This record gives sequence, structure tokens and C-alpha cells, in this order.
Amino acid sequence: MKILHFSDPHTGGGAGDWRAYFDKRIVGVFNYRFRRRFKMDLNRLAAMVEYVQANPVDVVVCTGDLTSTGQPGEFAAVKEYLRPLRDSGTPFLYVPGNHDCYVKRPSCVRAMEEMVGWLSRGSYVFSDMPLMRTVGECDFILLNSSFPSNLLCSWGKVRGRDVELVEKWCSGEKKRPRILVGHFPLQEAHPILRFRHRLYGQKKLLELLRSGAIDLSLCGHVHRPTDRLDGRGRGESIAGSICANGVASLITYDQGKDVFGLERLEFKR
Repeated sequence: MKILHFSDPHTGGGAGDWRAYFDKRIVGVFNYRFRRRFKMDLNRLAAMVEYVQANPVDVVVCTGDLTSTGQPGEFAAVKEYLRPLRDSGTPFLYVPGNHDCYVKRPSCVRAMEEMVGWLSRGSYVFSDMPLMRTVGECDFILLNSSFPSNLLCSWGKVRGRDVELVEKWCSGEKKRPRILVGHFPLQEAHPILRFRHRLYGQKKLLELLRSGAIDLSLCGHVHRPTDRLDGRGRGESIAGSICANGVASLITYDQGKDVFGLERLEFKR
């Protein structure tokens, strides 16, 4: 089985409407204009899409931050890059990132929710999460941990009821490997230094990962690709930013050996 995992394209642009100058979006717009746009190259995302078209996989997984400020125009722009994958028939699993859930503005929330349904071809919607889907030889648990935060923070949180549901799914007989798909890493290397950017409420999920009840955690948020995997490919894999680094992950699962493999794919245009 082949899984293509990418994250954090951070498509950006200007303020979508005058209200953006009176909420958190203005912070994101300035950040994109004066810093992020010099690092993010959407041509790398386009190259990745071309690769998948030429080298089919069983499922594409995106762990969020398609946009910089969660505005409708940004979602519309990244749609055109992803349309070939969406229209190919390959299963597409997407969970939003904190930048996709940037503000509570109804038009922005609606654009994010529409993107979830569009990429999944209507097989699930945002309000269905957390949910579990079987694709090929693996069970995927899709968990939303992104919510609007204050001006200075980009943290995530896992709701207690969502943790309970994941625990329930993981308590039964394991018929296939379980892969958790979320935006934020469960394991934080510097929890005190990164208190404004970390995931809260993840303790029990991390215990499930370490116990083997969850085999693999796929995530983004941190722009540098990082892996914390054991000899059988179990653990956590951070894809990094496709547009900042031109890197995505090709994850393979060998059912006979019950082993995951990971290869970093580089895309330059």
C-alpha cells in the first residue's frame, strides 16, 4: 500500500474583505506579505501533484494549513492546484490546520468546511470528525484539533469527547494498522518553549501511540520534516511544508511483513 502525505502549503494573499483589518487575519496577511511568501513556492505543490498523477498511490493525506489565513480566496486558489488529484478518483483525506481555522468569520468557516467536503468528494464533511475510514490495508482516524485562537498563538487542542471516541475505536480488536491523521504533532520536543504553538489535551492519544494501539501518527504544523519511528515504521511522521521545503512523504505498508516504510520525495520546479 502506498500513502502520499503532504502538509502546510500555506497559500496566501491579501485581505479578503475590510473585516480582515479588524480580526486576526491582518496578522496573517502581514506575516505572509513580509515573510512567508518569500519561503513558500506553490510550484513545488504543482510538481507534487504531477508526480502523483504519473505515479499513482492508494491514498493522498493532507494534514492541513492549505491556506495562510483561512480566507475563501486562498481556498479557491489552492483548489486549482489540487483539482487534478481530487478529480483523479484517488481517496483524499484532509484535516484542516490552525491556519485553515484562523478566525470565526462565517465566510471563512464556510470556505474551510466546503474544502473538506470538496476534497473528500462528499464522502465526509467537517462535522463528521473525528471519524474512521478504512482505505486499502489501513484504518485512518481523522481528528480535527484546529480552532481559532488569539492574536499571538497558534496552538491546537483535542476535545475530551473526541479523545473518548478514539479510545473506544482503539479498544477493540485491531484488524488493520491504525493511522491517526491530525495537524499537530502528538510529541512535542520543546513543550515549554513552544507553549504558544503546541497541542493540548493529547496525553491519552500519545499513550495510545506509544502502546501500539495507534500504529502511526501523520501530522504537519512544524515546517521541517521530522520522523520519530521505530524499526517497524511505527511512531510519528511530520511531513513538513511542501511549499517551503519541496518535500512530501511516500509511506508504504507491507502487509506480509507488517512493516511501514518511509521515503522523502523532493519536488523542485
